[in-house]
Amino acid sequence: MKWPIRWDLLFRYRLIEIVALWEGRLTTNHLVNSFGIGRQQASKDINTYLAEIAPGNLVYNKHLKGYEPSPSFKPTVTTGTADEYLHILSRTKDLAHTFESLDLGFANTHMLQLPSRPVDPVILRTIVQAAREQRRVDIGYISVNNPETDGRIIVPHTLVCTPSRWHVRAYCEKNGQYRDFVLSRFRGEPELMDKSDHGKDGDTAWNTKIELSITPDPRLEKLQQKVIAHDYGMKRNKLAVPCKAALLQYVLQAYRLDPYKQEAKPEAQQIVIGNYKRVEKWL
Repeated sequence: MKWPIRWDLLFRYRLIEIVALWEGRLTTNHLVNSFGIGRQQASKDINTYLAEIAPGNLVYNKHLKGYEPSPSFKPTVTTGTADEYLHILSRTKDLAHTFESLDLGFANTHMLQLPSRPVDPVILRTIVQAAREQRRVDIGYISVNNPETDGRIIVPHTLVCTPSRWHVRAYCEKNGQYRDFVLSRFRGEPELMDKSDHGKDGDTAWNTKIELSITPDPRLEKLQQKVIAHDYGMKRNKLAVPCKAALLQYVLQAYRLDPYKQEAKPEAQQIVIGNYKRVEKWL
């Protein structure tokens, strides 16, 4: 591979690699829809990737009508970590690995990056496919409360990004409920099964929209409350945060709000839940 590669091509080569690895199927439509290019150009990009960037990385599967990773697949313009695929889903651009050798010179800036949690490509590909087709998945899972691998049959419907982790929202047949499963805690070889009646439409907490109200801690002095209100862009000392009921706990975590504990000093607490009674049932 010869540097430098034109930026527009590098974006497309990265998408080729990420989609093929983490979804298990790449077509020209991925490039056409993502970059607004013609099908002929998309086909040319894939062929150029295979000829000049990463020969042998992809093979065409007639049954899938698309390209899939070869047994010898090796990330060339990406790191090969799940975060890259997940960041695309959350519409962020994670280009640090590819551009680190280009000396772009963004001076006087620094981004704190949390460690990425390892996710098996086979597991993620299966979950993505199951979510798209509303199918059941037989897979092992561990947790802090149950550290031994426990077999689960789940029906995934949505991948969720929180500030600290990625999880999948899914119906769990063992518990008979819709629950959150951390991607890095799945174990074993997943088995894709038949379709299920338990789709996204049946997830009441997911489909219920609520509004969280955040206010300055009333124990603060008026001028202190004014500072906090300005920090959070509050109007009349209130910040309205719309969210899905199923995601309320993660919104609270993002704002460092513990509904069951209050800091002794208001300067440490700073903000509180202004409509606790209205959202209490979803905690």
